[in-house]
Order: sequence, then C-alpha cells, then structure tokens
Amino acid sequence: MFAHALTDDAELRPLSPWHAEEFLANLDRCRDHISPWVGASFVATDAESARKVLQAYADRWARDDGGIWGIWQRGTLVGGVLFVSLSTDRGVCEAGCWLEPGAEGQGLVTSAARFVIDWAVRERGIHRVEWVTKAGNERSVAVARRLGMSRDGVMRGAAPTPDGRADLEVWSVLAPEWTA
Repeated sequence: MFAHALTDDAELRPLSPWHAEEFLANLDRCRDHISPWVGASFVATDAESARKVLQAYADRWARDDGGIWGIWQRGTLVGGVLFVSLSTDRGVCEAGCWLEPGAEGQGLVTSAARFVIDWAVRERGIHRVEWVTKAGNERSVAVARRLGMSRDGVMRGAAPTPDGRADLEVWSVLAPEWTA
C-alpha cells in the first residue's frame, strides 16, 4: 500500500478495518476534542464499533463513493482525512478530517487533505469538493481557508445534536480554482 510523506515524521496511508485497534486508541486520545464536531457514529467506543466504522469506509471505497486515510506520526495514528461522500457521476465529493490535540498546529490535516483532494480532482474528475463543518469549528474553517475554499453559506439548524440542532457551514473549491 502507499504511504505519502506529509512531514519528516508523518505520513498518510490507507486506513483499513484491520487498523481498528489503532483507530480506537486514536479516538480514545481525541474523543472529547472531536466529539462536538463529528457525527456520533464516527466516534467508536470499542473495538467492534471501530471496525464497523472502518468497514463502512472500506465498503464506500469499494463502491467508489467515499474513503478514509490515516495520518501516522512517528508510527502512531494521530488522525486522518476522509471523503464522507464521493460521486464521480455528479462530480462532487465531501472531504473531512479529525486529529488528536497533540498533533495540531503542524499542517498535517491541511497537507493530507490537499493530497486526497488533488487526487479526486485530477484523477477522478471531481468538479466540486465540499467541506462541511458545524458552525463554530474554527480549526476546521481554518483548514478550509488554507485549502483555498470559499464559504458558500450556512445551513441553519441542519445538524441534530444532543442539545437540539446546529448550523452547518459549507465551504467548497471547484476544479478550475484548484488546478489554477
């Protein structure tokens, strides 16, 4: 399998169901940090649910409608990037990420997202890459900006939360902007 160097001590690699224990350990280190921002179904709580999350993305990859990759730093899984959705028919995908606090501030997510977005645009013909985040997720918005995305708008009350509903910000970049 491929490994793409992100820094001298970090790389991007496919994240597969057989990585469930590593994925769970990563989630355990960042659970409180990412829980406000990601869907509850993503934040696995045991080895079986971790395997199911990764299997769902493996199935998406096999169907050509999504995918997930891990960021390993000094041999430890610290986060990753994913395509929540990918439709070559429509030419649209949605990218996302997660990262544990100890790995923040090093450009790992931006570099990893740039790599998979570039692949989607150049190799798969994706025209529009979306980045959707709950309003108030300043770190995620900062990544979208660093990726050259434009803020399309806010979908008010679009995300259910334990406390009610949350607004979602939609950011995007189009293929001609990406390749310019």
